[in-house]
This record gives sequence, C-alpha cells and structure tokens, in this order.
Amino acid sequence: MTDPAAKDFIILGGGTAGWMAACLLADQWRDRGAKVTLIESKDIGIIGVGEGSTPQLKAFFDRLGIAESTWMPACDATYKNGISFHGWSNRAGYESYFHPFPTPLDSHTAAKFFYNTQARRTGRDVAAHPDHFFLPALLAATDKAPIAPENFPLEPSYGYHFDAHKVGAFLANHATEKLGVRHVEGKIERVERHDNGDIKALVADDGTRIAGDFFLDCSGFRAILFNGALEESFLPFSDNLFNDSAVVMPTARADEAPLPSQTKATALSAGWVWDIPLTSRTGNGYVYSSSHIDADRAEQELRQHLGVGDHGDARHLKMRVGRVRNSWSHNALAIGLSQGFLEPLEATALHIVMATVEQFIGSFEAGAFTPQHRDRFNADIAARYEGIRDYIVCHYKVNRREDVAGIDYWTASRNNQNLSDQLKAMLTSWFTGADLSAEISRLDIAKYYSAISWHSLLAGYGIFPDDEKIIAPGDDIVLHDMEEIDRFLQRCAINFEKHDHFLG
Repeated sequence: MTDPAAKDFIILGGGTAGWMAACLLADQWRDRGAKVTLIESKDIGIIGVGEGSTPQLKAFFDRLGIAESTWMPACDATYKNGISFHGWSNRAGYESYFHPFPTPLDSHTAAKFFYNTQARRTGRDVAAHPDHFFLPALLAATDKAPIAPENFPLEPSYGYHFDAHKVGAFLANHATEKLGVRHVEGKIERVERHDNGDIKALVADDGTRIAGDFFLDCSGFRAILFNGALEESFLPFSDNLFNDSAVVMPTARADEAPLPSQTKATALSAGWVWDIPLTSRTGNGYVYSSSHIDADRAEQELRQHLGVGDHGDARHLKMRVGRVRNSWSHNALAIGLSQGFLEPLEATALHIVMATVEQFIGSFEAGAFTPQHRDRFNADIAARYEGIRDYIVCHYKVNRREDVAGIDYWTASRNNQNLSDQLKAMLTSWFTGADLSAEISRLDIAKYYSAISWHSLLAGYGIFPDDEKIIAPGDDIVLHDMEEIDRFLQRCAINFEKHDHFLG
C-alpha cells in the first residue's frame, strides 16, 4: 500500500519563505516517499527586507540539525537578545525600553515586575521600568551575546539578525543537496485546475508543465495562486496599521565599534527606523505611512537619521499589510508574503512562515493527508495573525510621542479606535489596575505574546498615572529590593561574553 505521505509538493517561489517551507516538508516526509519541487524565476526579485527573527528560527535550524557555526558565518548573522524601542514615549524616564525574549531566567524576576507594574498602575511609587528586571536587557546594553557557558544552569532565549538573501541561498543549497528537493527554473504563466477547483499543474512560459498533489504559494505579494487562480480574498489591516511603505539602505559597520546584540526601533515623524547589526554591515529601513509623508521626504528623513547625506543608494518598497482570508485553500497553502504581511516591528515574518508550515504538517498528518482539518487550521492561523497584529497595533495606540509640524501621524495613531475586542480588553485591564496576566490567560493569547511582552510594552512606554498622582506605597504593598534584583542580574551577566567574542 502506498504511504499517504507520498505526495508531490510543488512550491512556487523561492526566497527565505519558499526554501524554509521546502526544508520543513522534505525533512518531515521525504523518507515516506514525498517529493518536493521548488519553482522560481531569476527574473523575479526577492524583497528581502526581513533581517531579524524571533527565537523560533533557532528551533528551525535545530530541527534541521544545522549548527550555528555552519549557517551564521555564511549569512553574516549575529545574535539578538531582543528589540530596544527609542523615542516612542516622551515621558521622562521612559524615552526607551527593551523588549526581551522570555527566558527561563525570568522566573526569578518576572513576578516581581508584574507586581510592581500593577502597584504603579494603582498610583504607588515603585520601580516599574522593564529594563531593571530582565537579563536580556542587561546583555543587550553591554553588547553581550546570549550564549550561556556550559556551567550556566539556564539557557537564554534568543533570535538572530541575518542577510535574508544569504539565508535563502543557504537553505536552497541545504534543501537540494541534503534533502533531495528538486529546483526548477521557470516563470509560471498559467495554472491548470481540476473540476473541483483544486490545482492540477503549473505551466511555465516555455511550456514546461509541472503537476503535483499539493501546492504552496510563496510568490510574494503577487500571490499568483491565491490572489490569482484561487481568487482568495485579501483582508487588509490598513484601518489598524497605517504603515504601507519603506525605504531601506545599508550602512557600513565601524570596525572599532562593539557589535550590538539587539535590534533598535527608533520612532521618526511618520513611522520608525530599524537598525539591524550584521557582521558585514548595518541594515537600516524606515517603515512609514505614505498617507502622512511622501517617499522623497521619507528618504530624506532616513538619510538625516543615519547621517549619510546624499551618500549611498536607497531602495523604496510598498507593503501590502493584511492577510489572505484562508491560508489553506483547496489543495494549496499560502506562505510568506503570499499569505500576508505584518510590518516588521516585531520581526515576526519568518515566525509566521514556520508556524504555518509546522501546523500544516501536523494538521495534514492528523487528517490522513486530506483536508479534514483545513477549517480548524485556517481559524488558528487567522487568530495568530490577529494576535500578532494586536500587539503591534498596541505600540502605536499607546504611544506618547509628539507630532512633527504638519504630520499628525502619532496623534492619529493614538486616536485610532479600530481595535479588536481582545486589545480593548487588554487595555482596559491595564488602565483599571487589574491583573493583566490573568486577562492574558482568559483571552488565551499568551501563545502569540507572553505576559512579559505585554507588561514590557505598556510599562516601557510609561503608561502609568501622572507623576503628581503617584503616592508612597503603603503597608498593603510589598517592596521588592531593586538593588538585590540588580545584583542578581549582574551576577548572571558576568558569565556571558561580548558579542564580538563569538563572531569575530
């Protein structure tokens, strides 16, 4: 009897998303007779703006058995403790904050942080800035890598920065050389379908016909299969997220400067700039709303921020922010930009790729390689998109930044009332001094962003009563020893080496 996993999977489009999907499918099912073919055209460019990740990328490489010492040097990669936000709040003492990746070490300090933020929200004068409570913030501030020595009892959670083009090329080589993925060069011109609407084959412009059992659309914003052949509707998030454009340009790394181990997100007049350190260069990009400034002014503002004047070439991009209604339609799966896009504020693009493919693998197997669990899968992926969207929207909704003359971007973001019921519930919990962790559990959204992430965002902006309303804590408040917490973090941090130590 033929193994039900012995199917022909056809992936349309390469790039990081396409090759990640190819690796995951081949790794899971090639020993059961599955065949994976990836089709891409050299005439179609790759956007490649995503140069940061969440910790899930480590799990991906670990699953494939690829050591950091192998892939990181090949992709100019560096370690990432988390993201520091600058200029999103004008409140004294909260001009910046660090969003750490949750780690097992947080069990020593997280509860105290949560307690203090709740006390501060009820008007008590206690320390509540997230940077004072978490080891990753200290490691990032001192340019240390999150690589624990062998004798350290707990391993931090961390992500990476990398050259997206080089990661795609690295995975292409691994997929074809190690996992038996077939690589076909071609530009698809036509899609053949069965009578029931399923895709039968893809036909290239030279007449080559590639038939398969299941198809993955990794064709970018063009979404050739989903927005084209399958006519799946796209749900825009423009009423939640204003940013729809970006201007990007790299800058050289100063040889003598320490290598940072964090992404920086700095607010500008109509959006924000990323600063991503690679071993070979620094990646920079201004994500902005074209409804508030035009492309020329955005480029000028980025150049001024970087201090490069007219030197260097800038690249302009348009972003289609939102998601396809159904990520699994007929016998096809949308992946990467074909599936949707949430601006790169929290570096979730590859996280969603991995989550989608891994959940598809589980759902397809559980349904005996039939669409039995397709509806549940689509609901879960939609909820993931919206859960991540809510967290990103919250950054803008609670900003405490002043507008630049003639640009009302930050005020409009604060005044935006297009919020989900879940986000409204979260903000209500925070502003009423309720137990935010309990609300996160009730809403079942910790699988998207943890209690540490939500508390760090809201506390990091200084979303507390005004200073004149803050009073000394009474007998009902437990006073945590902040010096003791600092000593604990310093004792932990001394075990970690500078970032340059690992990357040269």
